Amino acid sequence: MSGLHLKWHFTRRELWAFLTANWRALLLLLLGVLVPLLLFFDLTEDLLEEGGFPWDASVLAWYRAHRTPQLTAVANALAVLGGFGVLPFVTALIAWLLARAGARVHGWFLILALAGAALLNTTAKLVFHRARPDILEALVREPGFSFPSGHAMSNAAFGFALIIVFWRSKAGWPVAVVAGLWAVAVGASRNYLGVHYPSDVVAGFLASAAWVAGLYLIMGRRWPGLRKSPRGEPDTR
Repeated sequence: MSGLHLKWHFTRRELWAFLTANWRALLLLLLGVLVPLLLFFDLTEDLLEEGGFPWDASVLAWYRAHRTPQLTAVANALAVLGGFGVLPFVTALIAWLLARAGARVHGWFLILALAGAALLNTTAKLVFHRARPDILEALVREPGFSFPSGHAMSNAAFGFALIIVFWRSKAGWPVAVVAGLWAVAVGASRNYLGVHYPSDVVAGFLASAAWVAGLYLIMGRRWPGLRKSPRGEPDTR
């Protein structure tokens, strides 16, 4: 194994060493994302309990007025593809392909981005307990609480992490456009289906952006290769 190959070689053992050495920084990052959400919710708790911001109701009403069977089918498909039954497997597949291409650190970054967003979302929902919009107006029934949107957070984290991974490659712009549109489409579908307020989706997007950006800075200090194009890291195993 050459010195260059050894420099960027990345294993599960190294990932565990990174997590144990940086758990405080990662915990502070998680809290740094969660605390602003908590402050926002505390300041607007009465408003949110009464149905949210005025524009929450207006946006949901606009979606209800423009529902069609075709759009409903698309929204339901996005809910499945962007849900926890499919998205983690897609993420794992892309991470595996990155590892096969020698960019294992990029793959782990993608996995940690999604895992952290899921952890943040679960914690936030348990803390905030915001009820979902009127179930009589919703097209599907969803369990759990509303704030922030789990679909919005996970797909935004997935898309943002993909953009970071491929930004310095030839695929940078195409990936950015597709990943960005995907995250927006999934978020919009949650409002269309009536299972989340628009403020749930916006909060999810912002929280995931902050989490992924912070994770990139922390991991990039340990593995500068994360800042390079995946093609520059051949697998030597």
